[in-house]
Amino acid sequence: MRTTSKPSPISETLFKLSDTLEKRKKFIKNEFQAYGLELAKELGDWPNRSLYIRLAKTTPREILEKAFYFVKDQNRNTIKSKARLFMWKLKELKSAKIV
Repeated sequence: MRTTSKPSPISETLFKLSDTLEKRKKFIKNEFQAYGLELAKELGDWPNRSLYIRLAKTTPREILEKAFYFVKDQNRNTIKSKARLFMWKLKELKSAKIV
């Protein structure tokens, strides 16, 4: 059984992103931007980072985290694209939330 760690505090997330996003640091003004960029980095889908920023702004964080932890718990050898699996799980969670 795999255990999932608790989400890190916002200050810690911003500190982690500061070294990898040094050039963009001055453009990150809101927490949802930092979270969206972290999602893009972790999922290996950097060209679509604006999509993840928009999702972080408009989608409840609980749903995003469930989808992200679902992807993290999967076997890396069987996943072709983490981003596609994330989007699929996000769609499933959103449809289950409405129904």
